Amino acid sequence: MQSGLYIVGTPIGNLSDMSPRAVDVLKSVDLVAAEDTRVFGKLASHFDIKTPARAMHDHNERDVVPELIEKLIGGTTIAAVSDAGMPGVSDPGFRLVRAARAAGVPVFMVPGPTAAISALVLSGFPTDRFTFCGFFDEKRVAADNKIRHTIIYYESPNRIMATIGVLARVMPERKIAIVREITKIYEETIIGYPAELMNITPPRGEIVIVVAPAPEHKMTDAEISEIVNDVVATSTKSAAADLAARAGISKKEAYRRLVEANNND
Repeated sequence: MQSGLYIVGTPIGNLSDMSPRAVDVLKSVDLVAAEDTRVFGKLASHFDIKTPARAMHDHNERDVVPELIEKLIGGTTIAAVSDAGMPGVSDPGFRLVRAARAAGVPVFMVPGPTAAISALVLSGFPTDRFTFCGFFDEKRVAADNKIRHTIIYYESPNRIMATIGVLARVMPERKIAIVREITKIYEETIIGYPAELMNITPPRGEIVIVVAPAPEHKMTDAEISEIVNDVVATSTKSAAADLAARAGISKKEAYRRLVEANNND
C-alpha cells in the first residue's frame, strides 16, 4: 500500500457496517493511532487485526502528533481511528491531519459511518444546508439559534432532558429530532417540538439532536409579547439576548421591548 496517513471510519454500533477496505487497511498499516486502544482492541479482535496500536486521544493528541508525524516522514504507514465513526468529527484526528498536510505527508480517506449525517437523514429535516455544532453547549445556544437552517448536536444521556428544556426556552418554534443508538438494536428517532418532548422517558445511549430550520415567517408582535412575558423575570441584559435569539430581532429592539414591559408593570 502507498505510504502515508489513512483516516479510517469504523462502525458506530453495528460491526457489520465495517467495510472490507477498512479491515484491509488496518491489517496492512504499520501502526494504528487509536482514540482508546482498549476499544480498538475489541474491534481488532473481532476482525483478526494484529497491527500494533498507539493511543491518541483528547488529552495527549498535541504531544503524540509530532511523534506520529516524524514516523510518517520516515516512511511508517499509520491509520487513525476513533472509538466509533469518523476521526476528527468531535473526536481526535483533525490535528494529526492538519500536521500531516503541513509536513507534505499523503493523507487518504477510508470512509465509514458518521452519527451526525446518519441522524440528519433519519430526522427527515432539510439536508441542503446544515451546521454541525458538536456537543451541545448551553452558553452558545442563543447564538446557534441565529443559524436558520438545520442544526446538529451531539449530547450525552445524562444531560439530554436538561438540553430539551433549554431548547424549549430558546428555540420553542423549531422541531427537534432526538436520534439515539443509531445502527443498534434500540435505534429510535423521536420528533416533536421541544416543549412536547420535555416529559418523555429519558433517552439512553448515544444521542444526536437534529434541530429543524427556523420557520420562515417573522413572529407577530403578539407572539413576541408572549416571549417577553416569559423572559422578563430574568435580568434585562440576559433576557434581551434570550428574546433576540428566540424572536429573531436585534438585541437593541429586544432591550427596548423589555424596558417597555418593565415600565408597564
